[in-house]
Amino acid sequence: MFNLSRMNRFWRLPVGNFWRQNPQGSPLIEVEDSIFLRVLVLALVILGIVATDIAAETSFSFWALPLSVVGAIWSYYRRRDRNVAIKFCIAIGMLVALGAFFGRLVGELNDTRLGLAELLIQLQVLHSFDTPRRKNLGYSIVIGLILLGVAATLSQTLAFAPVLLLFLAIALPTLVLDYRSRLGLQPLKTQKEKFNQKNSSSLNFKFLILTFLIIVGLGLAIFAVLPRFPGYQLRNFPVSSAIQVKSNFTGRSIINPGYVRQGKGESQGSGNGGTGQNKTGQPGKVDNNFYYGFNSQMNQNLRGEMKPKVVMRVRSQAEGFWRVLAFDRYTGKGWEVSRNENVTTVRRSPWSYQIFLSPSVLTGKTQEVVQTYTVVSDLPNLIPAMTYPKEVYFPAPVIAVDKEDGLRSPVELSEGFTYTVISEVPYRDRTKLGQASTQYPQQIKKHYLQIPPEIAEKVRQRTEEILANYNQEKVSKSAKSLDSPYEKALYLAQYLKQRYSIPQNPLDLPYLSEKEDLVETFLFKQKGGYPDHFSTVLTVMLRSIGIPARLVAGFSAGEFNPFTGLYVVRNTDAYAMTEVYFPKYGWFAFDPIPNHPLIPPSIEDTQTFSVLRQLWHWVAGWLPSPLTGLLNNVFETIFKWVIRAIAWFLALFSQGWFGVLTGLILSTTAAFLAWLGWGQWRQWRNRRWLKKLPAMESLYQQMLQWTTQKGLGKHPAQTPLEYARVSYQHHALATAEVIDEICQAYVGWRYGGHTPNLQRLHQRWQGLKKTAK
Repeated sequence: MFNLSRMNRFWRLPVGNFWRQNPQGSPLIEVEDSIFLRVLVLALVILGIVATDIAAETSFSFWALPLSVVGAIWSYYRRRDRNVAIKFCIAIGMLVALGAFFGRLVGELNDTRLGLAELLIQLQVLHSFDTPRRKNLGYSIVIGLILLGVAATLSQTLAFAPVLLLFLAIALPTLVLDYRSRLGLQPLKTQKEKFNQKNSSSLNFKFLILTFLIIVGLGLAIFAVLPRFPGYQLRNFPVSSAIQVKSNFTGRSIINPGYVRQGKGESQGSGNGGTGQNKTGQPGKVDNNFYYGFNSQMNQNLRGEMKPKVVMRVRSQAEGFWRVLAFDRYTGKGWEVSRNENVTTVRRSPWSYQIFLSPSVLTGKTQEVVQTYTVVSDLPNLIPAMTYPKEVYFPAPVIAVDKEDGLRSPVELSEGFTYTVISEVPYRDRTKLGQASTQYPQQIKKHYLQIPPEIAEKVRQRTEEILANYNQEKVSKSAKSLDSPYEKALYLAQYLKQRYSIPQNPLDLPYLSEKEDLVETFLFKQKGGYPDHFSTVLTVMLRSIGIPARLVAGFSAGEFNPFTGLYVVRNTDAYAMTEVYFPKYGWFAFDPIPNHPLIPPSIEDTQTFSVLRQLWHWVAGWLPSPLTGLLNNVFETIFKWVIRAIAWFLALFSQGWFGVLTGLILSTTAAFLAWLGWGQWRQWRNRRWLKKLPAMESLYQQMLQWTTQKGLGKHPAQTPLEYARVSYQHHALATAEVIDEICQAYVGWRYGGHTPNLQRLHQRWQGLKKTAK
């Protein structure tokens, strides 16, 4: 009796009612029969998977693509079945995929994007075996779009761009077919006259192509003028998977693959006992791929040049010099790190990739800059970073820091290696640096004033002569003399740029003999040299007059790609320049190399409108010089007046109550006029737009605007027919009948190819507006 009463209750429930009406399990859902729509949705999913493969350099496509095709075919033929067993298998597979994802998550805590993308691909493959309805296909479209977004965040090259354009080209007809399905119209394949009928409901490819071009054009235009603000607002930085290293890492060895091979006569060696360690200054040739300065010793008696190739890509909040290492001892034909054995190792905690470095004591203003480096081609075990790094997110459990603030890895930086650095970069204030003290600490003077005694006096006299000549010229012109180390360093760097040159053919520069000194030969004999020779000469000249300086080697920022937001760095971007020490403010770089900026780019150079600036430079390159100058003057004048107006308006609020009141009145008046003008412009634009539309489309849009003004507008998710049915619940019967008639005529004209009775519709519409008044 108890069981019978419970059974009766069950039959009264909605589930029981459904089961009574559907005892054989026949489907009550509305399935999607359009093969064309299903094929396009499958293409979007495939593009999302392929885009992820291209961006992340994975191989998901090998198993995901064929399974997705099989699942789509299976789902189409079984679209009218209940597929209970399939649903259970899909659920079990999804749980297994989720468990595998959590297992991988333990080893990829710092960057889970690829793991999430793999999970999403697995779920989509399982989901493809059960997509009977349009809503299920909609889920697949969203998954394809998400995968495309993930690929966009992972992509570092323009190889992703063709996939993005192809996705857009396929998405447009997919949206059209999806909307037709929502309206309940017949699939395209059943319309026999779609190729013959002028106003048929087949896809209008001319319209789709025009829409595609407009979207791409607007996207590029918006991209060009969009401000590029610093990224990295979240502290989850990209890092490669964890690397296990030997416990005996000391950080004293520098491994430069191009200069440590046995039997290579031109090798200059490194701290790991390379064969060229005792051959510093010997003539030789540079390696084709690796920069010769990334070593504990720099032999500047090598000749030749490297073959350009991309070595890394950098995403940074600011353009800068990717510093690698610095040298303190000048040898006469190059440099060396004199304290290479005095290296400090720093370890990270086992549950985090974050390594904290000892902070630098600086009194000047600084700015935090985040940089992420992805190695494309093998590099030495030296870690590039902007100056004054304070945190390093690194896959190895330990790194080393030398006395010249260089970072060293326990392993070489191989292809695919990724790490992130946070630097506390000081601002370059010329006034404050010019006023810096000249009382240098003893430790600074000990290591950064060293010069070989054979050339010390001769170089000092030449340096003082250059400065004296400048001061004499400026005194006659009543100009300021060079009275600070900063101004002296600045002038000497500029002097070397202008008075000395780089040979057109690198092989034309003769080797230094055993008794020749590089700086002496550069200044008094050759009157020039290789690019790095300029930096060596400037460093030694500054030391000769008591200004502490050292040689620093690294990479320039490289070529900025506005589409990826990355700096593409090549091996030929490596060079050396001079760093000068200023008490309490730290080390600042000067670049004496011709055709290089005197002050290397840093945080003072804004990148907010970098894409627009690059576009203007490209356009200006095609224009005649007079026209370019005219446009520059026009834009400069406009910006100047705008800035003046803004400054005058803001100054009103600092002039007491009268100024504040004046500013408020002006603000209110300007806002009212702007609102009034905006309203008039919208009305004019709307009238112009309605005139350009076909008569049926124009009438339909007028009806929608009228109902919106009455407070009962159409929801964007509603189809015209759905809105017509709902109108009977909110409008008077006569009004609802007119709305229904216009909607029916619009759908028949727009999607069915029927010619509406416009005269009757206009009469009904005008009569409705008169009665509504």
